[in-house]
Amino acid sequence: MQNEIRILVHLCGKVTPEAVDYRPTPKQRSMIELLRYLTVMGPILVPACKSGVFDGAAWEAKLNEANAMDLAGVVASIESQSAFYAESIGGMTDADFAKRVELFGNAGSTGSLLVNMVLSGHAAYRMQLFLYLKSAGREELNTMNLWAGIDAPMG
Repeated sequence: MQNEIRILVHLCGKVTPEAVDYRPTPKQRSMIELLRYLTVMGPILVPACKSGVFDGAAWEAKLNEANAMDLAGVVASIESQSAFYAESIGGMTDADFAKRVELFGNAGSTGSLLVNMVLSGHAAYRMQLFLYLKSAGREELNTMNLWAGIDAPMG
């Protein structure tokens, strides 16, 4: 999870002020809306995956907070998730990961829900951000930016 945040922050550094409101089509999220969503997703889904209880009020409160953020605020919020993941997941035991829960009609272990909802969500939305960046004109970005979170030529 911390690596996902590291790569996401790297990609956030590629968002220019001119591209912050870019959206590929009128009904898709803008780049800033996508990033604002990412400030909410993990921090709310982790406790939900651990408990099997989704806190809709906390989701709405965090989303309202995110919607007031500019790009710098969003990036700072995303950066803070590295410590959040270390604290909220890093100390989990095998028994914690194996605990059976149900969330949104998906039953499974806490570990499988964390992987399928949070980790997979980060990978998917990271790809979406990368594609937005490419579509908005950042043609120099390549696989190394997306998967390794570094600026490097393809070799």
